[in-house]
Amino acid sequence: MRGQGIGRYFKLAGLMAISLLASSGARATSAETLLMPGKVTLAHVKQEEQCSACHDRSNVRPQSALCLDCHKEIAADVRDHRGYHGRMPNAGTGECRGCHTEHKGRDADIVQLSRAQFNHSLTDFALEGAHRSLECGSCHKAGERWRGKVSLTCVGCHKNDDVHNGQFTASCGDCHGSLSWSGGKFDHDKTDFKLTGAHVSTTCNACHISGHYKQTPTSCNGCHATDDEHRGARGPDCGKCHVTKDWKTAKFDHLKETGYELLGVHAKVDCLACHRNGNYKEKIPKDCYGCHRADDSHAGRFGGKCADCHDNDVWHPVKYDHAARHKFALEGAHAKLDCHTCHTAPAATQKLGKDCVSCHRSEDPHGGKVTGGCESCHGQNSWRSEIRFDHDLSSYPLLGLHRIFSCAQCHSTLAYGRAPVTCIGCHSQDDVHKGGLGKKCESCHSPNGWSVWVFDHGKQTGFPLLGAHSKLECAACHREPPGQVKMSHQCIACHRKDDRHLGQYGEQCDRCHTAYSWKGARIQ
Repeated sequence: MRGQGIGRYFKLAGLMAISLLASSGARATSAETLLMPGKVTLAHVKQEEQCSACHDRSNVRPQSALCLDCHKEIAADVRDHRGYHGRMPNAGTGECRGCHTEHKGRDADIVQLSRAQFNHSLTDFALEGAHRSLECGSCHKAGERWRGKVSLTCVGCHKNDDVHNGQFTASCGDCHGSLSWSGGKFDHDKTDFKLTGAHVSTTCNACHISGHYKQTPTSCNGCHATDDEHRGARGPDCGKCHVTKDWKTAKFDHLKETGYELLGVHAKVDCLACHRNGNYKEKIPKDCYGCHRADDSHAGRFGGKCADCHDNDVWHPVKYDHAARHKFALEGAHAKLDCHTCHTAPAATQKLGKDCVSCHRSEDPHGGKVTGGCESCHGQNSWRSEIRFDHDLSSYPLLGLHRIFSCAQCHSTLAYGRAPVTCIGCHSQDDVHKGGLGKKCESCHSPNGWSVWVFDHGKQTGFPLLGAHSKLECAACHREPPGQVKMSHQCIACHRKDDRHLGQYGEQCDRCHTAYSWKGARIQ
């Protein structure tokens, strides 16, 4: 119904236009042109005489389809859902005239674009990072169409900013972000040279000198020839021994490659410490003495087997089990001695004794007169300390006061074996008996003191000392040594001169007299 009304409208308008043209005598023109509400823009001037190019006389609805027939690029965007028109919320269903109106004059702006409200994310280039703060004119030049005239690639706008001078064909966005050129995120692992170790933190220009990225060496020696301490002697493949973390961390299997395992300090020393001329193909000694002859403080006395005493960490302290190897434990003062103190000549030819006198003969104050070994009396810390001779195990045990005397009081010389073992041997000058009682002082006296008597005259001689006899000095009766002269037990033997009876009553004085006194005799 609406279409029929529009048709009648166009018929009526046509008749009126013909009437006017005939009466005015004007030049023939389109009746539709006379009925236009206003001039079209300069862009549509060519279509102005053909209203049907933009308007359907029978139906106003398909107008947008007619627009898209001319604007094929926009039609393609709508069809493929790309670009601004293809991403609009009503893309494909909305009318073009909803945004673009005509017949407002030659200079009218039918685009009516609001830059402040324009949603650039609906285009094929969403504004991100530093692009957000740019003015439209920074990319869209005045007088140029906005659609299709601006490059969507980084290099299209930033060719003059390319410090790589076009060496990379990949998109700038593969390495750089939209906020800044710096802080690139290039994935080097996708190249033929994966970054590991110290290479990860190295700047690009450290390897790519002056920004030249093509034909950069991929071998260690290609970049580090000047760092090669081996001066090319080990070849160009540094990776056989070194790792990318640092030069000092080597992975060279010295045992496998050379048959010599690096242990202790050897694992830490520089290669040139042993390979001094830098020629690693030249054979070097594998024994300690071959390298450390100049460090041998023993001057070769212990041969070339340094490992018997020293380890691979330090020369000192020495971990040599002297007791296990030689059955001679180094104890006391011996543990502090230098090896050369005893080993004064090459060990292979000098055989040392294991007894004290073998080394200390010149220090023996006894002149070799004491037997039994020095260790029986002396300790190993000092000659004068720790003297531990047990006299009780000798032929003369020390009793009584003898225990508190010093050795020198009995042993007048250091030849201790010559000291007398009898009392009279030491105490002849102390014998108040002047030898009258013989040499066996111990028969009467105790080693606890001369005044301590232990002699029981009655038990030991069968003649008890009673009465006046108990007060007499021994010498009063024993004028001759008892061991030489046996004294009689009869009174007359000692008192013959005192017998006033002149022997008339015989020799048994005790028949009348007592041992207390001659007086008061009684005949029994």
